[in-house]
Amino acid sequence: MSFLGAINPLVKNTFLSERDVLSICAAQIAAEIQQGERKNYNEVLDLSSGDLHRGGIKPITFVRQVLAACFYPALLEDDCLPLDVKQRADGLLRQCDGGSVGSYTDSCGIAKIKQCVSQFITRRDGGVPSSPDNIFITSGSQMALMLMLKLLVQSEGSCRTGVLIPVPTYATFTQALEDQGAAIIPYHLCEEQGWTLQVEELRRALHAGRRTCNPVALYICNPGNPTGHIQSRKSIEEVIRFAAEERLFLLADEVYQSCVYGEDTEFESYKKVLSEMGSTIASTVELASFNSASTGFMGECGLRGGYVELVNLDPAVKEYTRTLFSTRSSPPVGGQIALDLMTDPPKPGDPSFLTFSEEVQSIKNMISKNACRIQEVFGEIPEISCQPLKAGFFVFPCLHLPPRAIKWAKKKQMEPDMLYCLHLLEETGLYVRSGCEFGQRKDSYHFRIFLATHEDTMEDALQRLKTFHKRFMKEFS
Repeated sequence: MSFLGAINPLVKNTFLSERDVLSICAAQIAAEIQQGERKNYNEVLDLSSGDLHRGGIKPITFVRQVLAACFYPALLEDDCLPLDVKQRADGLLRQCDGGSVGSYTDSCGIAKIKQCVSQFITRRDGGVPSSPDNIFITSGSQMALMLMLKLLVQSEGSCRTGVLIPVPTYATFTQALEDQGAAIIPYHLCEEQGWTLQVEELRRALHAGRRTCNPVALYICNPGNPTGHIQSRKSIEEVIRFAAEERLFLLADEVYQSCVYGEDTEFESYKKVLSEMGSTIASTVELASFNSASTGFMGECGLRGGYVELVNLDPAVKEYTRTLFSTRSSPPVGGQIALDLMTDPPKPGDPSFLTFSEEVQSIKNMISKNACRIQEVFGEIPEISCQPLKAGFFVFPCLHLPPRAIKWAKKKQMEPDMLYCLHLLEETGLYVRSGCEFGQRKDSYHFRIFLATHEDTMEDALQRLKTFHKRFMKEFS
């Protein structure tokens, strides 16, 4: 007997995405190379994901030393580990039941680590207070975001819940909205002005959305994925005022906050800006802010450690939130430890401080150099344009494809940039993501490249891209 008819329709509607098509092709090519099949290249060069370590960047020594000692406490007696590593590991183990990372923790996270996160937020925001009671640790920021959507979204009834989301945005968030049965209300970032968020566009999208659903939340990704933009303080203030006027819940995805490299650019959190606005707005606009140990200089994607801080929630609603988060088992202890180390790194004078600082700065310098180099190269290619990069791990250049190439792609029943990326992969072994996966304006085409990789790898990628692009454009001109 088959239960196909009983499967949740939201699951049935999940389809093979552009990412899946490219990843399947990349895996197939890699297998063919391993089996000895000759190509014009020796390996698949994967710049498709946001995984720092997968890209060949070594983990931070201090982080892995503390994790190692926590998972194998016998190392606490080993003289090869610095004193501050052993002290940190010992302190973290004391917070675990039975002194073991194998024990369950509170479903919202270890109290000491929540305190550490709240102190980090207070320092980051120049003294704006943060309470551990408002912090919920989860298995990655995406899990926190999905739980907040579960709290906010009503998929049943006469009018579905609507959420405003940027275009472009990363596909997993769009999928999460669809899984919850939410109505997606797209608002377009202005590419011509550096992917800026314009309140006029928010207002247009909101009014259009109200014709078909009940908009309750506004999702912001700052710094942006895939665009590499970062909002100015003025822009953040305008968005907060808009949310106050329209009574929208703010979902601020700020996971790339530690990766800012644009000149005269700095990150300011939504919470900090909100706290410094008029008292009426500062005390009433409801906000959820997300962060993660997966992104930024640590790149500990596999450990699954993230958190959400809730601001201005009604106490009764916060209790429902606590209950909802409690329905999940405790977040992975390894991920919680990673958050502790991210929010409270070695300090000047600590034995690990010098090595830690050098390793972090090396990663930041690499990303900054790659960002400059990639913009320099794209500036030399007439059919590719790229907005200034200021933050994050990605670049999202625009492809100016000739009409013949677009017509050819449509004949193949594929999006033009998807077909471009597929042929780029097949002919050169360079694996990047197509813009159609993230959403884009009609008749515009993009692709996304991961910046956080070794400089020689980036040079190899750019050379492959230039060679392919010249041939592709000549063929279809």
